[in-house]
Amino acid sequence: MSNRQIEIGVNRIKVYARHGVSPQERTVGADFYVTVSALVDVEASAWQDDQLEGTADYSRFVNIVRREMAIPSNLLEHVAARIVSAVLRDCPLVQKASVTIEKENPPLGVRCDSVCVKVEQTR
Repeated sequence: MSNRQIEIGVNRIKVYARHGVSPQERTVGADFYVTVSALVDVEASAWQDDQLEGTADYSRFVNIVRREMAIPSNLLEHVAARIVSAVLRDCPLVQKASVTIEKENPPLGVRCDSVCVKVEQTR
């Protein structure tokens, strides 16, 4: 049987990190939530034979997020672009990836739950 395209993902991975333009954001840090979604060419070995090798492994997404979020950046756009590129590079069955990063309680001078960026990339 042929491959099937299936969307898989990990929602709102909580990560403490030090991203932001101001020195305070880099010093104090904040909680971030990262969602990774991917369109995957899932092989029959996964959907028929229950074999992990035929799909993208969720734990690989989590490891990529942890690794890239540990590198401080001024802009969430920069971090999200690194994560989405790494997902496509490290997960060969992923055809399209989307990464959303939410920063909780941003220093905007107004009451705001979060700010976010979303980056999508196709192989």
